[in-house]
Amino acid sequence: MKETIITLLENAVDTLKQQGILPADASPAIKVDPARDKAHGDYATNLALMLAKPAAKKPRELAEALIAALPESDAIDKVEIAGPGFINFFAATDAAAQVVRQVLDAGDTYGRSLEGRGQKVQVEFVSANPTGPLHVGHGRGAAIGDCICRLLEATGFDVTREFYYNDAGAQIANLALSVQARAKKLTPEDDAWPTDGYRGNYIIEVANDYLAGETVHADDRHVTAKGDPDDLDAIRDFAVAWLRREQDLDLKAFGVTFDVYFLESSLYREGKVEEAVERLIEKGHTYEQDGALWLRTTDFGDDKDRVMRKSDGSYTYFLPDVAYHLNKWQRGFKTVINEQGADHHSTVTRVRAGLQALEVGIPKGWPDYVLHQMVMVTRSGVEVKLSKRAGSYVTVRDLIDEVGRDATRFFLAARRADSQLTFDIDLARSQSNDNPVYYVQYAHARVCSMLRKAKAEQLDFELDLAMVSLGQLKEDQEKAVMNRLARFPEAVAHAAASREPQQIAQYLLDLAAEFHSCYNAVKVMVDDDELRNARLALGLATRQVLRNGLDLLGVSAPEEM
Repeated sequence: MKETIITLLENAVDTLKQQGILPADASPAIKVDPARDKAHGDYATNLALMLAKPAAKKPRELAEALIAALPESDAIDKVEIAGPGFINFFAATDAAAQVVRQVLDAGDTYGRSLEGRGQKVQVEFVSANPTGPLHVGHGRGAAIGDCICRLLEATGFDVTREFYYNDAGAQIANLALSVQARAKKLTPEDDAWPTDGYRGNYIIEVANDYLAGETVHADDRHVTAKGDPDDLDAIRDFAVAWLRREQDLDLKAFGVTFDVYFLESSLYREGKVEEAVERLIEKGHTYEQDGALWLRTTDFGDDKDRVMRKSDGSYTYFLPDVAYHLNKWQRGFKTVINEQGADHHSTVTRVRAGLQALEVGIPKGWPDYVLHQMVMVTRSGVEVKLSKRAGSYVTVRDLIDEVGRDATRFFLAARRADSQLTFDIDLARSQSNDNPVYYVQYAHARVCSMLRKAKAEQLDFELDLAMVSLGQLKEDQEKAVMNRLARFPEAVAHAAASREPQQIAQYLLDLAAEFHSCYNAVKVMVDDDELRNARLALGLATRQVLRNGLDLLGVSAPEEM
């Protein structure tokens, strides 16, 4: 319907140009939005206000001219002027109801598009260090990142999901030392315990399995423990594999998979970090000072220059990030999205500056970043801070065990990434309309219940009869549901373009609210066969869109609750 109204307005603008009312070079970006108040119709546009100045007319006067120039259309019941010159459109019932047919015809593909035209996109997300179970912050990144991938795929992009993990550096060294200490029966209370050692109970599990000679099968590696508590290299390899397996299990429980696992260590092993350094030196963007090698990142928008190689010969953390992103570019990804925690904010400018300094054709502002804020978990209004197994944080597995995968995913994806999130365990467990995921899933289950009731009363749904009876859907509540259904494709496209999965969560809440209101106000099981089947068809279309939207969030659509 929105596209129909835009086309009608485009024709009206052309007519006014021919009449000399509008200048010939007028080419407005016509914006049509759903009306906020049902009394003001179904859709509205501010086109008359936009064109009033070039037309040298008052907005209401130009609105009258635009309405007079609109072509005849069976899709529009009436058009009115409101306020200073807004134009409100009331959709004809028959035309509005055709969305039911469109949804049922398209099925699982309704809302999907080919807008991306197969363009390659890489999305890197989670990318947790293999030093412990995934915490709730990783869970938020997993939910948002996976939903972004689903949205991009739904709009025609060729998406590669990538997990980058830091299997090199100080944190991995601390992990190995911690496991070795546990293998030698030390505890955090002992003086010989590593200064920055990990204290969670999982370290005990790793040490015990290492001493027992266990074999670990992770998605990207298979390692058998040597059992020697003095072999720190063997302990390191086993511990990393053990925790990779644990993270794999966390992600699988969360419904998240990856196409590529990229190891930081490979950048060093294959000389990619050194190659990046040599190119930066060659391009003249470095200098030496106090025995360290610096990059002039201030030439590319940073607030100060950054050390690349310290005086002891080791690299700072941002340099392998530059080498890693150069590798992404060389693999042919012109669009790259990094979903990371807000603590990575300071690295964005540095990495982009380093990539610009390489002078290999990478555009300014590449890659894209989606940064999520912290998550606070509460129970009975009190913050939950500790996980017995992890020792110092709430894990993703803790949440899944507490409230289930659906609630965990929905809650973590349903807020803007850049806003802090309070995860209320009590709310997520509740079976009430206050629980957003329950409210949406219940709308889907309610349609299924409605269809079961029709079958039990031997009033089975008749598709052909429903399709010729859609014009009977005339109640305001029915029109509200149909208008909401019609907005789903646009909602998907906009959420994908803006990398904001929470827009889909909000859309589903709005659709569920419209449907529950309609269900409570309009009787479905009426004696009139045509009206009953038309209303059942509206329910089926609603169920389909709810299912399609929940799938974009990685959440199930139950038939009973």
